[in-house]
Amino acid sequence: MRQARILYKDEDAGVLTQHDDGSFSFRYSIRWMEDSSKPPISLTLPKTKQEYHSPFLFPFFFHLLPEGSNKLVACKHNRIDLDDHFGLLMATAKTDSIGAIRVVKDENV
Repeated sequence: MRQARILYKDEDAGVLTQHDDGSFSFRYSIRWMEDSSKPPISLTLPKTKQEYHSPFLFPFFFHLLPEGSNKLVACKHNRIDLDDHFGLLMATAKTDSIGAIRVVKDENV
C-alpha cells in the first residue's frame, strides 16, 4: 500500500491510496469536510464523507501526469516504471503541477 497527501493550495485536502491489489481510493480529510468554505478538489470528486474507490488511478489525478517525452524523461530520471502512474504522480506533482493541487508522499505509512 502506498499513500499520498493531496494538498489544495498547500492545505491538506485528503489522502490518495494505492492498495496492494493495484486499486485506488481517495478520501477527504475531516478538517476539509467540516469547513464549508473548502471546495471539492475536482468536479468528479465532490465533497463527501464516503471514500471513493476505483480499479485504476482516478482520471483527475491521471491527467496531472506528464505525457510523451516529458513522461519518458521523468520516469528515467526518477527510475520509475512507465506504467507506475502512482509513483510518477508522487514524483512529479509534489512541487509543481497544473492548478492548485500537489501530491506529496505520506511518510506515515
